[in-house]
Amino acid sequence: EAQGEKERPTIIIGHTVMGRGCVKADGSCFEGQCSTHGQPLSASGADYAATMRNLGADPENPWVIFEDVKALYEARREQLREIVKTRRAEQAAWEAANPELAKELNAFLNNKLPEIDWAAIPHKPNIASRQASADVLGVLAEKVNNMIVSSADLANSDKTDAFLKKTHPFVKGDFSGAFLHAGVTELTMASVMNGIALHGGVIGACGTFFVFSDYMKPAVRMAALMELPVKYIWTHDAFRVGEDGPTHEPVEQEAQIRLMEELRNLSGKPSMLVLRPADAAETSVAWEMAMENFETPSALVLSRQNLPDLPAASGNRFAEAETGCRRGGYVVVDEQQPDVILVANGSEVSLLCDVAAGIAEQGLKARVVSVPSIGLFNNQPVEYRQAVLTPGVPAFGLTAGLPSTLRGVVGSDGEVFGLDHFGASAPYKVLDEKFGFTVDAVKGRVLAFLGK
Repeated sequence: EAQGEKERPTIIIGHTVMGRGCVKADGSCFEGQCSTHGQPLSASGADYAATMRNLGADPENPWVIFEDVKALYEARREQLREIVKTRRAEQAAWEAANPELAKELNAFLNNKLPEIDWAAIPHKPNIASRQASADVLGVLAEKVNNMIVSSADLANSDKTDAFLKKTHPFVKGDFSGAFLHAGVTELTMASVMNGIALHGGVIGACGTFFVFSDYMKPAVRMAALMELPVKYIWTHDAFRVGEDGPTHEPVEQEAQIRLMEELRNLSGKPSMLVLRPADAAETSVAWEMAMENFETPSALVLSRQNLPDLPAASGNRFAEAETGCRRGGYVVVDEQQPDVILVANGSEVSLLCDVAAGIAEQGLKARVVSVPSIGLFNNQPVEYRQAVLTPGVPAFGLTAGLPSTLRGVVGSDGEVFGLDHFGASAPYKVLDEKFGFTVDAVKGRVLAFLGK
């Protein structure tokens, strides 16, 4: 009946008996006891041998398969063979009649992406990383025919509407589009993305504010456990969310989600790729990395406010970002024999570039390092990490989240300035001033750190 229902979900309720057939050693009933739920029978108060006999089995020979069970499975085996034979014949006939579609389907199922010139995706100067993400999503909507994007009631804020504008949403009776309006149901949305990924052949991405990753965490953890390549688009990455207030301001969320970078899956790989890009170029690269990642979930943590484009010593900002992001962290502004190394990711990197220029006026040299993926960076060869974070040179970290986010990067001799509180609500420039996220304030902290 459930398979026949085409309009609504179906709930099948099984009226079961906990510990059905369980008895004590004297043969008295032990059904309905909570202890049978999570303990071996002998530890719960029931008797294993007596229970086996009560159920018609031989406790001395417990692996006997009953004849009726053999017959049931053998009959089903033959049914399945016929079903597979029929389906394979239908598939072969369809592929012969639709060679181009068959080729495309094969590409989908084998995780083959179309050619995308990531460096050529246009961005306006100095834009928010959520807007840079929108620029990428517009291209993906045109080129990736097996991608579905969803948003939890915030498509115009998390900028997933850039994808929506190139397609149309799913509605009852019409699944020809590629966008799912999930409503205010972050956990459900993330769970649906897991189902899409488990089906195979379809790329699922979903967006909402970063603070609401809390609601999604059970499904995110399941995606990491099952090695599902879901893409998470988490915008409004810090306290700079306008006047939405502290309920919408992530502080501890980055530290929490980056724990998944430390946690390895059963394949022995980091269970999640987390990227917090610092400008439009890093955002394009982050999307490139996420789309290429079919082994784990990927998260893009994006800003609401505009971000200055970072400098490029070579003149090719995208190339530098691509090389650096793929190693998790890299030098953005270099100095030979620096007095201090300034470390951040996301919104805070450009601020550190200005701080570096400020302390240069006082004769101090600073190297600026962007670490969009702490997990990737920590997995680099020690020679590379030491080339970026030179041993013996003091490191100062800046984060709009908990200081613990960067403590492992700067080391025990380093210092991290971040937030250890929440609750304030104001326009982000006011909060930048009040919280000490200005050039002068951070410069003062760096100088005090060096003075120690």
